[in-house]
Amino acid sequence: MKRRDFLKVALAGAAGLAVPALPLRPAFAGQSGGQAPLGIVRRTIEVNGKAASVFGLRRADGAPGLRLRAGDAFNVLLRNETAEPTIIHWHGLTPPWPNDGVADAPLSLIAAGTDRAYDFPVGKPGTHWMHAHTLQEQALLAAPLIVYNPDDKRDEQEIVILLHDFSFSSPEELLAGLKGKNAGGTMPMGQGGMDMSGGAGNTMAGMDDGGMATDINDIDYDAYLANDRTLDDPEVVSMEAGGRARLRIINGATATAFTIDLGELEGELIAVDGQDIEPVKDRRFPMTMGQRIDVRVQLPRESRSFPILALREGSRERTGIVLRPAGATVTKLATTADVDAPVLDLMLEAQLRAIEPLASRPADKTFDMALTGDMVAYRWGLQTNPPLVVDPGDRVEVMLRNTSMMAHPMHLHGHHFQVVAIDGRRLPGAVRDTVLLPPNRSVTIAVDAVNPGPWAFHCHHLYHMATGMMSTFAYRA
Repeated sequence: MKRRDFLKVALAGAAGLAVPALPLRPAFAGQSGGQAPLGIVRRTIEVNGKAASVFGLRRADGAPGLRLRAGDAFNVLLRNETAEPTIIHWHGLTPPWPNDGVADAPLSLIAAGTDRAYDFPVGKPGTHWMHAHTLQEQALLAAPLIVYNPDDKRDEQEIVILLHDFSFSSPEELLAGLKGKNAGGTMPMGQGGMDMSGGAGNTMAGMDDGGMATDINDIDYDAYLANDRTLDDPEVVSMEAGGRARLRIINGATATAFTIDLGELEGELIAVDGQDIEPVKDRRFPMTMGQRIDVRVQLPRESRSFPILALREGSRERTGIVLRPAGATVTKLATTADVDAPVLDLMLEAQLRAIEPLASRPADKTFDMALTGDMVAYRWGLQTNPPLVVDPGDRVEVMLRNTSMMAHPMHLHGHHFQVVAIDGRRLPGAVRDTVLLPPNRSVTIAVDAVNPGPWAFHCHHLYHMATGMMSTFAYRA
């Protein structure tokens, strides 16, 4: 089943539920209305010494992505300048449902050579991003979407880092490889089965807490990128010695989690998924696919360069950028480390506390969602009983239970939620839109149903989503 066809099936259950009316302003090709243009383009980058054709999202001046002011309107004309139809999701924003950017939910893909107008409130400041809600995301159809606070007068440099995993193979070839690697047999995960196949270029993580073999990475990529570059030729950012920076780091990878390694610098984690948290100081911070972190760093008053590295989960590959004060030299950095990077867990998640948590109130509705998978057949799913249907104004709690042997970053469109329990232990956690579910773990999220529509709720591992791990968070009419 194609990715787009699966979404139609997933949303079919929303029939008869609350579906907001489409915007009164149609999106006709050539109508700008003074809106800021944003182009979906084809471009060429160099990876491992070879030219690669990828997608991009570019402003009129050629800069990637968008930088908007909190409180303003998202007044954008999205132009598809490529030869392929596509659609863009505004990850982290909470627009009215018709603007969400998922194919046929309710708007169709944007045809080649046409455009679509958007006009809705941007909302609060935060680090967000935008990306194709198709397999084109793998071909770097993604860019930062930064909403800044005009009242923030801190003397600090803003540095945006977009991480990605890259393959010279097409996403269709990668998906076919995952599906075909072990064709002919199945071994369900979460039902007593143990996947010893290794998948497609799979990294095995040994044993989990239940004595089962777990899988970390099911694709070995050709390269890992930070702002389109590898560590063979990293981006070097000029700073003042003793200067302070706010690192806005976005994990735009399709199937790779990272640990951010600040090296000699101690960082202060101040926001996750664009939502402020009580600061947490450390030198390493994990982040799964779809997540964003804001980290404040202070450079010492000396002329030395400082790499900011992203370590591939459970492996030795790495990427990153370099902070360089004036006059400092930049030492050559290897693309692989001497030891494997950590496997992500929920230790940091359990420490996070929101600056603006949800109001304290009991849940009106509770749901249990099982994350299921069959690694050998490469089928993934979400099972909720009863179906996840809410009424406007509800406080909703959803227990997410990962019964599979791979981790899943779960993302809810159109809302922000608060983490309120890990493995059944209650806590006043962070507010965010994407949360990690390691194998055999559970996370309970609370969300206020204040944005009607049949919203996508899915794993942000692109190939898990494309093979079944998508559902809806729907409203009753």
